[in-house]
Amino acid sequence: MAEEPRMRLSGLDGLRVAVTAGGGGIGLCIARALAAQGARLAICDVEEEALTAARAELGAEVAEIADVSDEDAVARFFARIAGRMGGLDALVNNAGIAGPTGGVDEISPAEWRRCIDVCLTGQFLCTHHAVPMLKAAGGGSIVNISSAAGRFGYAFRTPYSSAKWGVIGFTQSLAKELGPDGIRANAILPGIIEGPRMEGVIAARARQTGVSHDAMKAEYLSRISLRRMTPPEDVADMAAFLISDAGRNLSGQSFPVDGNVEAL
Repeated sequence: MAEEPRMRLSGLDGLRVAVTAGGGGIGLCIARALAAQGARLAICDVEEEALTAARAELGAEVAEIADVSDEDAVARFFARIAGRMGGLDALVNNAGIAGPTGGVDEISPAEWRRCIDVCLTGQFLCTHHAVPMLKAAGGGSIVNISSAAGRFGYAFRTPYSSAKWGVIGFTQSLAKELGPDGIRANAILPGIIEGPRMEGVIAARARQTGVSHDAMKAEYLSRISLRRMTPPEDVADMAAFLISDAGRNLSGQSFPVDGNVEAL
């Protein structure tokens, strides 16, 4: 059973929402927030064990193993949504990877392509398959997860930053293109998010620069006005808000949820 939401929002009860990478991390938090509001969920993930646990917890109507960079897998996921849920009202493009840490002369072309394929092309593929259903529903909402790296250059993380800047352009283009169909598109820019993924990023950067993990973590926090990491639940609340009736006039916007990251 879904837990009680931190805030009650209108327009989410019964809404059909797809969340990519919904088996863990930010995606699972977003799915939980939406389930607590009564939304009907379709989730995908690359981790079968996490997906199974999330489906049981959330009561998701669709739960599919899918790598968003795999066009056939994405097509199967959305075909299953159409068959089991009869359509779609909202899409959360959450799936992404951290990508490599290293100089531009050290990162391999394969590492570059993999990061771009998951973090940017994956959003295109999911949106490509979702939009016909959103149009058939008479409108809807697309929430794309970008990053603070989508508004700052990020040394030694060029594939990730490039992909996340691309998400902003993709979002603004979708808002203009799909607005006449009643479809809103917005981006969320999480900052330094609590959890194992960010700890891994900090550890990789510490190794790359030859400093301790604690020193690198302190350096990251020193660039945040509030001097603290952001809980993933805060990102989830923003996603729910944007999809709900409260966000009905918000489109083409990018919303940092990061304690005001000042630089990367």
